[in-house]
Amino acid sequence: MIVLSTQEKVHTFRNLIIKRSGEDVGKCIQCGKCSSGCPVAVDMEYIPNQIMELIRLNQEEKVLTSNTFWFCASCQTCSLRCPHEIDIAEVMNTLRKLTLEKGYPPADTKISHFNQIFLDSISDHGRVYELGMVTRFNLSTGQPLKDASFGPTMILKGKLALIPHKIKRLGEIKRIFHKSKTFT
Repeated sequence: MIVLSTQEKVHTFRNLIIKRSGEDVGKCIQCGKCSSGCPVAVDMEYIPNQIMELIRLNQEEKVLTSNTFWFCASCQTCSLRCPHEIDIAEVMNTLRKLTLEKGYPPADTKISHFNQIFLDSISDHGRVYELGMVTRFNLSTGQPLKDASFGPTMILKGKLALIPHKIKRLGEIKRIFHKSKTFT
């Protein structure tokens, strides 16, 4: 039987995040630069620097049941602003994966569902097929006509394609998605 020391128990969650993301969240000095630059922080239950502190405090359930990383746009603003060069966007991505792996229900099921539809669109077409993605999302959330009024104008202005664009090397994109499943 392996017995963990008190120090190892205190840092179990933090160490898991470090191992999975490759980012040492323990280096966070709580300067708040990540949060002040985040374009979606206003919608987050905990802003990025608070998530970093909760990880350091081993608050796994509080972190993994929050909506923060589901709202994260992965824009890299937080990572670019970090004075200790912590890739906070990668930490957020790691938290998304852990939430699903550990069976925590997403704090906002629409966001996690949209995330999956977005990835499926890229996997299927090599890029985002907006019309198909929005239609699938609206149908799955029981609002089939939610964005219908925008469609005709966007199509006429060439901003929305009726059929997905074909890309070269779609097979390579599919292989990337297939191979990435072994890392999650």
